Amino acid sequence: MSTKTFVLDTNVLLHSAQSLESFQDNDVVLPMAVIEELDKFKNYQDELGRNARQVIRTLDSLRENGHLGEGVSLSRAGSLATGKVTITSAHCPDKEINKRLDDVFNATFSMERADNRILRVALTLHFEGENVIFISKDINLRLKADALGLKVMDFEREKVDYDKLFTGQQSLSVKQGMIDEIYQSKIIEIEGITAFANEFIILESEENPKKTALTRVKDDGMLHLVDPHMDSQQIHLTPRNKEQRMSLDILLDPAVQLVTLVGKAGTGKTLLALAAALELVLHQNRYEKILVSRPIVPLGKDIGFLPGDKDEKLSHWMQPIFDNLDYLMHSDKNGHVSSKKTDTLIGSHKIELEAITYIRGRSLPRQFVIVDEAQNLTPHEVKTIISRAGEGTKMVLTGDPNQIDNPYLDSSSNGLNYTIERMKKLSIHGHMTLEKSERSELAAKAAELL
Repeated sequence: MSTKTFVLDTNVLLHSAQSLESFQDNDVVLPMAVIEELDKFKNYQDELGRNARQVIRTLDSLRENGHLGEGVSLSRAGSLATGKVTITSAHCPDKEINKRLDDVFNATFSMERADNRILRVALTLHFEGENVIFISKDINLRLKADALGLKVMDFEREKVDYDKLFTGQQSLSVKQGMIDEIYQSKIIEIEGITAFANEFIILESEENPKKTALTRVKDDGMLHLVDPHMDSQQIHLTPRNKEQRMSLDILLDPAVQLVTLVGKAGTGKTLLALAAALELVLHQNRYEKILVSRPIVPLGKDIGFLPGDKDEKLSHWMQPIFDNLDYLMHSDKNGHVSSKKTDTLIGSHKIELEAITYIRGRSLPRQFVIVDEAQNLTPHEVKTIISRAGEGTKMVLTGDPNQIDNPYLDSSSNGLNYTIERMKKLSIHGHMTLEKSERSELAAKAAELL
């Protein structure tokens, strides 16, 4: 079997600084334009900049194995890698091949664009007879490469099957007597159930399907009844459907240290997370404060582009959080909203708003951390955030995988879905997929039809 030659686009390296490790048994070619783009990103203070700097350091260390222009081994200490990495502008001495390339690029593509210079390198190697596979997370560039006759692939090291994503629940038909027993004893054992810890089992009566009981599998392997009268004493939020009730069950359980909530607009993901946080911090004093964060600009710009100090900049991107807090902090029975309560909580540091950019490097003990819009984060970014959790901290990730703004992520490669699949077997993780929109009839129809 011939060795494959993988030509990598810049966004692959920026997506994962460890991406070179995925090709250790094959040849990797990095066009010179990729190195130029890495140089542009290296000064960024966000995840892209950190990945660019790490890749540059990795390439620099590989120089010990030879000259990168001639190709050096990807093997490191303890590694059995047989592939090599080459940095090239792919100038071809064959006049006939050069004419074919000029016919394609001079008439169609502007060589001032780095994307097209990268594409030309891949096509040059293809014309020279190498088994080239072009790897890019840029859909449009993959389309152009495919149209030119190249084999193309997305970078799939950290992908999950979205169609088979863990939902956090399953239904089971049982005898009516078993449902009566769980309501009476609050706990029951049923043999033959295949379920993860903290997965919800909806028991349905065989005699009357309308008779149901919501249960959760816990560490002891038993089914525990979800409190049918669950209510937040602090902000008086009552769940409107069974998915919200199950979500609150894991949100309010300190033993579940990581909670992931997935759902379309209006299902209540952020509202439920904030309600549980207020209950556990203000009323039960289980955590010292609430930390709320979300991706500042999904397309990669930094918070510094906005005027003002950090709080003024954050206010633009945290407005959805303020809206939910105002909803939860009604000042009186007539429903008048009190922003003073929210301001007081922020002023007393019971609630802290932080940009994703600045969470890296922090240690977060005894905090209830909410990361909203987590579908716009890469798997590595989510790993960075969760690894900040200190002793006694609870992490909640919320998002809608169908509303991804990051151009290099999709429903299968985003950090939220990746986390769900990788963590689902752990007893400290709980998940719920919410389907029913409760915001309004209009919002529900928009989420369903538009």
